[in-house]
Amino acid sequence: MAKEFMGKDFLLGNEPAIKMFEAADKMPIFDWHCHLSPKEIYENAQPEDIAWLWLSGDHYKWRAMRSCGVDEKYITGDASGYEKFKAFAEIMPDLIGNPMYHWCHLELRRYFGINDILCAETADDIWNRANEAIKAGGFTPRELIKKSNVSHLCTTDDPADSLEYHILLAKEDFGCKVLPAFRPDKALGIDLPSWNPWLEAMEKCVGREISGFESLCEALNERIEFFATLGCCASDHAFAYVPYETSTVEELDGIFAKARNGAEVTVAEADKFKTALLGYLAERYAEKGWVMELHIGPMRNNNTLMFNRIGPDAGFDSIDDREIAGKLSRFLDCLAVKEKLPKTVLFTLNPKDNYVLGTMLGNFQNSDAESKIQFGSAWWFNDNIDGMREQMKALGNLGALGKFVGMVTDSRSFLSYPRHEYFRRIMCGLLGDMVDDGLYPFDEKAICKIAEDISYNNAAKYFGI
Repeated sequence: MAKEFMGKDFLLGNEPAIKMFEAADKMPIFDWHCHLSPKEIYENAQPEDIAWLWLSGDHYKWRAMRSCGVDEKYITGDASGYEKFKAFAEIMPDLIGNPMYHWCHLELRRYFGINDILCAETADDIWNRANEAIKAGGFTPRELIKKSNVSHLCTTDDPADSLEYHILLAKEDFGCKVLPAFRPDKALGIDLPSWNPWLEAMEKCVGREISGFESLCEALNERIEFFATLGCCASDHAFAYVPYETSTVEELDGIFAKARNGAEVTVAEADKFKTALLGYLAERYAEKGWVMELHIGPMRNNNTLMFNRIGPDAGFDSIDDREIAGKLSRFLDCLAVKEKLPKTVLFTLNPKDNYVLGTMLGNFQNSDAESKIQFGSAWWFNDNIDGMREQMKALGNLGALGKFVGMVTDSRSFLSYPRHEYFRRIMCGLLGDMVDDGLYPFDEKAICKIAEDISYNNAAKYFGI
């Protein structure tokens, strides 16, 4: 007989898994990497309808709809919210095997109390019931965060950002601390058209001209100090690969001047600049006790036609397949030899590199922190049952899975927090299988502590909240 769809013991195949999830499910959430808007959290506006909550800005759903042949009008176009919701509901039955099928039904159940299966036949009824629930209240950003038991969250913020909404939120207490995270990708992107406009914004922010590499470092350090006053405990960087090319001060100033004058910067020049600037920033993070997150492996904006029509972050990114080990090792080592390597979380978008990162961790562990170098949770295209299990299996085989800092939403949606439940169920299912197979003792207190630690405690200690 088939199991109940997403029943009480969903993804939990045995008694140890069930016991662990009972413990894990009680833990709060620390969402230490997300893309929620601090402005939206502060303004705390009532959402228009479920389409606004679900479909505005969610590139996961957009990709799925395109894969089912839905016209762009109903994805990012000018169709009404109702029409977009109906179009999404109609494709849901075809998403068998896609984690979004589980995410959406978890969200319907946990926030709206709707246990029906979303499809074309139920779309109108679910649309009406969900919107009635929204109208009744409890769906503003802060209410959803509080309802999700989120203790802390880290947004993603550019160095030139005023952090005005973090300043305002710091004066209020709604049960969750909203912290900035330092994301200087635009500073490092000297080879991109966006670099000069960003530099001008940064000059305006610090109130002076930035004339070369050293003055750029000084400006960024000033912003690091400002972010720290608002509780920042993490930085974040995204790369197709982590660069490592040595350079002189003269070369760096020459590359800076070349880019500032609008000339094209070569790949080699860009890598020299990025290596030096990331190295400088990493040393500052180490001094502040911040965590450095390195997200490695995306290949962005592949579809030029759609990029020109819609812009970035619209669902046209994929996994890169470059070799990453050599330069990543040299970069981490150049910091470690100076005793300036910060706590670091390494994420890979390409699962071929699970064992590359899983073994890289062990090269640089020390007593500065428990599992000072972390293997970040299965991310983006790996944010599914197989991806999560494989990431945790690799970490278990190669490191200390019990010290893992766990899940992040990496999301722009205030309804995304059931993904932590999804992760916790998958994690407890994996660990429960180990216990059930006799690979680890069935000591209920010990295994429940591991589940609680991975769900929350490890990250809270690692980031120092």
